[in-house]
Amino acid sequence: MKQHLIIATLVAWGFSGCTSSMDYLIEPTQPVQSTQTAQVTQDTTTEKYYEEPSPEKKEAYEKTMRKIASGIKDDPNYQRLALDTPEKKEWFKNLTYRLWDRQITRQQFIKEGLRRYPNQGYEFNFIIRGFTFN
Repeated sequence: MKQHLIIATLVAWGFSGCTSSMDYLIEPTQPVQSTQTAQVTQDTTTEKYYEEPSPEKKEAYEKTMRKIASGIKDDPNYQRLALDTPEKKEWFKNLTYRLWDRQITRQQFIKEGLRRYPNQGYEFNFIIRGFTFN
């Protein structure tokens, strides 16, 4: 587990130089497979599968999302996503959780986000920059 965290940190450092551009919009690669056994659920809004979070993971994910949300108000370029229905909110939560849990790559996150919100690439890159992946 400790070795996994070290590798994940090194990978995150490798991507940190790309955060100021739209380099994430390249063709996606295969997602990192989780080694943990977890309940798999189908997200009917995107027809993608994701692993349900454990209570510990859910708490850590929510802490990360609060940190990202607190940075939004300090960025005048960030335009809020129109998450005005329960379905859209659930889609966004599942999408960000899958990125946070490394069930999808950054490129897949951007691609899936732009499919619904094609003019908000800046916002999806902003969210990616908020994840530390450690």
